[in-house]
Amino acid sequence: MNEPMNRRRFLAGATGLIAVSALPVGALAEETTDPDEGVTAPEDLMKEHGVLNRCLLIYEEGMRRLRQKEDISPEVFDHTAQLVKIFVEEYHELNEEKYIFPVFEKSGKLVDLVETLKTQHRAGRGVTAQILALSKPDTFRRSESRDQILAACASFIRMYRPHEAREDTVLFPALRTILKPDEVAELGERMEEDEQKVLGAEGFEKSVDQVASIEKQLGIYELTQFTPKTSSA
Repeated sequence: MNEPMNRRRFLAGATGLIAVSALPVGALAEETTDPDEGVTAPEDLMKEHGVLNRCLLIYEEGMRRLRQKEDISPEVFDHTAQLVKIFVEEYHELNEEKYIFPVFEKSGKLVDLVETLKTQHRAGRGVTAQILALSKPDTFRRSESRDQILAACASFIRMYRPHEAREDTVLFPALRTILKPDEVAELGERMEEDEQKVLGAEGFEKSVDQVASIEKQLGIYELTQFTPKTSSA
């Protein structure tokens, strides 16, 4: 595998498929307000799950094209996995492991759930590494590699859909029952500091722009296309 891509260079959009460095930050965003204003730590984590969900959507479209024998660039899988590695694994999940999970372990609440989530974090990193290895151009050309990348993406999606749903509906809401409001606010400030350290300035916004750029390349960016067609009464 290639040397790990520099986080700031990647998030600035220096890679070929998703080069957006010439765009102003937030150029693809529909909101002009500060996305972090008034957002608590649990809400911030849920917001970041939106980036993960959009990566899962890209994987699903890539898998569909592979199964249908349609043309698909290995960069779709490679750049999406790079974004997952940097934004989800090295930032979002490490924040959970550093700040969120210890709160429950210390209080003795939802300990079994936390242990399962930590195990799934480790498993997810292994699958991402596999996708990155399989999406190298020379490897991707082999039919067996394409079968393996289909299986890897399917297992990743199958695990992370219930994983993030359980965090959003059980773990994160329970945080408020353990911590006081000022402690939740302090937690959010520390997590924001880590975002600056790991992702650089406006790291979330740049990550959203990155995933939107891949969606546009695949033609799955427009939200209206996912609306089911129904006959009028």
